[in-house]
Amino acid sequence: MSEQPDPVRSALLALRTLGDALDRMHGELGDDMAMNLTDLRALRMMVEWERRGTAVSPHELARHLRISTASTSKMIDRLVVAGHVERRPHPTDRRARVVVLTDHSRKTFYQHVGGHLDVMRGIARDYDETQLRYITEFMTRIARAVDPASGARAAEAPVVGDAVVERNESAIIVEVFDDTPTH
Repeated sequence: MSEQPDPVRSALLALRTLGDALDRMHGELGDDMAMNLTDLRALRMMVEWERRGTAVSPHELARHLRISTASTSKMIDRLVVAGHVERRPHPTDRRARVVVLTDHSRKTFYQHVGGHLDVMRGIARDYDETQLRYITEFMTRIARAVDPASGARAAEAPVVGDAVVERNESAIIVEVFDDTPTH
């Protein structure tokens, strides 16, 4: 008589497999765009916040990445020199600056992840609304258990259609549900 696999263990192994796959995808993207993983995390955050129409300040980048403001300033300098971002005046506070993606950076990002996103969207569409809500809840709870700070980001999750989509470090997953890249 064959023993049934433990569904909890199977789910956790699937999460590990997903994490490993996302790490490889992000590593390839970082290589293609000639940036390190912290720079890539900043870029992913900026893509995400751009979709929400939210300006990104250097302070918000530092907080999100959990790095010092001095390190953030150096990172932004690297990304500016590489042509990935620009510093611009804040839209409402003339004393402040914001960091925005360049068209080149946005295009390169979507060229690399576009095919992955199409496949992920197709897989997500195989599930009904109730199943997607359970999957989202499960992933949100796991993210909070692993990184309690992700709970604050998940609380800011947008509503896409009728499904709440989590915002966490694996931000690329968010885009599975969004058909229109920002250009």
